[in-house]
Amino acid sequence: MQKLEFDTVVIGSGLAGLTAAWYASRFGRVAIVTKSELDTSNSWFAQGGIAAVTAPDDSPELHIKDTLEAGRGLCDYDAVEVLVGEGRERVKELVDMGMPFDREDGEIVLGLEGGHSRRRILHAGGDATGKKLTLFMLEKVRDTPNITPFEFTAVVRIISSGGCVSGVQGLSFISRQNILFGAKAVILATGGLSRVYSRSTNPHTATGDGIAMAYDCGAELADLEFIQFHPSALALPGKDAFLISEAVRGEGAWLLNRSGERFMTGVHPLAELAPRDVVAHSIYNEMLKSGSDSVFLSLRHLNRHYIEDRFRTIFQTLRESGIDMTRDLIPVAPAAHYMVGGVRSGLDGDTSAKGLFVCGEAASTGVMGANRLASNSLLECLVFGKRASEKAARLSGPSCDLTDVKPFRLNPETDQLYLDYRNEIAVLMMQNMGIIRQGGKMDIALSRLEEISEQFREESDDYNIFKISNIARICTLISRAALLRKESRGGHIREDFPDEDEQFRVHIIQQKDSPPRFVPIRDKA
Repeated sequence: MQKLEFDTVVIGSGLAGLTAAWYASRFGRVAIVTKSELDTSNSWFAQGGIAAVTAPDDSPELHIKDTLEAGRGLCDYDAVEVLVGEGRERVKELVDMGMPFDREDGEIVLGLEGGHSRRRILHAGGDATGKKLTLFMLEKVRDTPNITPFEFTAVVRIISSGGCVSGVQGLSFISRQNILFGAKAVILATGGLSRVYSRSTNPHTATGDGIAMAYDCGAELADLEFIQFHPSALALPGKDAFLISEAVRGEGAWLLNRSGERFMTGVHPLAELAPRDVVAHSIYNEMLKSGSDSVFLSLRHLNRHYIEDRFRTIFQTLRESGIDMTRDLIPVAPAAHYMVGGVRSGLDGDTSAKGLFVCGEAASTGVMGANRLASNSLLECLVFGKRASEKAARLSGPSCDLTDVKPFRLNPETDQLYLDYRNEIAVLMMQNMGIIRQGGKMDIALSRLEEISEQFREESDDYNIFKISNIARICTLISRAALLRKESRGGHIREDFPDEDEQFRVHIIQQKDSPPRFVPIRDKA
């Protein structure tokens, strides 16, 4: 087994991972390990933009207020304060480094999205912000000599002993070789897990392996019950749930039911720009009323030329499906999009496992609460990616040795077995742990997930078995947290407990070999 030594190992190459690696490179040698190519991540597909206070009519206090309101009482105030305050600095750094945000007459163009009280969304390439921003940071990383990328290499184990992390074990899909990466610190930036649902906007790599491995090495997880369903994903038979950005509604698009009527105007004062949980729930209700698989997004009343230019990627993708977004009604329905919870972290990305840090969608920083405010996610990647790298650099070194581990192997004979279980779990989650939940259906899901977990409990050297075990474990943890939260709040809506309950204004923490526990929210001092 090959053994390599670095100061910091970053797992994942989305915006959080690239940011963490770039800042960490100032303090030593860095490895980025990713199971696909460096440019495959949720960040790459982010269309909306990045939220930051830059306009004269805006203020940090307003951005904090909007974030707290979207989070439905579950945000930790100190984390939101860090996000908003340092977010301005990180965005200014990007501008100073030459990040090409969209401009008009020399001024950066600011967009509006659901839940925001001001125009504060910076975008690039119209609706290609994630791609442009990730490419920008990718160039910085590739130009940095002491960052070494390992593409098509899956991390299969975070190596720890007694709660102390000393590195990771990787499996190369190219050489089929196992690699041990020793490090003073490991930064987990593996993104979300929404591909555990059958209808999702995420790439197929987003199955929560990183979170499952963090749990396995003793790290605390928080708020896993909150899964954000994006309200407006393309709904065409036989096609993936292509994301249609929140920014489309920010520019004035309407949501229409099957009778051609706007329905959000009677639901929320912000109508189509209500927080995502409200819009997704309302769309779901309209679909139930009409017995249909979608509602419609309409831009017919908007300026055609502006829409074509502002949403170039969406316009082209829809045209390939035979839809002119400026003239035709666009069928949309909610799809699993963003994991609000994750590996619990402090304000510097530190976890309960010494030497393990986390940032980006994989992290539960306390910023998102019960429902992420649109376009805060890319900002969170920048702010906490930098913080995690700097805290990691201050570690003197691992206080535990890099122990020998058993190698993993790629086994084509179990490829179909993996696909069968992944698809079964994805349908199970969509049917029983989707937008609207009910205790009895969740019990059914949990029972089956526990059966699968028990079936694959014995440790195996087969990578496909490893993936089945991880998906079953993470979905079991989501289900347990959802059953414990006997209320409806943000991205967790229960038919049997339809109201918010003040006693559940807590984080639900899960840790291996310990019972779940409730931890109070950190309010403003």
